[in-house]
Amino acid sequence: MVVNIAREVKIPVEEKIPVYEAKDLTKGGDLARIKLDDQLYTLRVTRAGKLILTK
Repeated sequence: MVVNIAREVKIPVEEKIPVYEAKDLTKGGDLARIKLDDQLYTLRVTRAGKLILTK
């Protein structure tokens, strides 16, 4: 006999995913470095207010 005890719990997406302000990451500038393991990425805020992430 198999008993399924799993039930769906609805959690708003906002509570699952952390949110970071780009201006905080760049400290008000237009560049930030983000490290993941041994890789370094550059986050750039363009003049148009868009974000570019490059390796």
